[in-house]
Amino acid sequence: MNIKVVRGNPTPEELAAALAVVRARAAVASAVPPGAPGPRDSWADPSRIAAQQVPHPGPTSWARTYWPG
Repeated sequence: MNIKVVRGNPTPEELAAALAVVRARAAVASAVPPGAPGPRDSWADPSRIAAQQVPHPGPTSWARTYWPG
């Protein structure tokens, strides 16, 4: 692994911190088998919406949106 500083003049401590982050990310990426789905983001989870009550149709239902709240 080669790392090149393109701009600036980092201190040895800053360079060591950046290298530690890169190595940690590489270790996590190599631990996941290829083709395995990653962790699911809760924002994309459809059960987040389905767990709440959707408004019932009524005379003013045209003014409501699908998103409860």
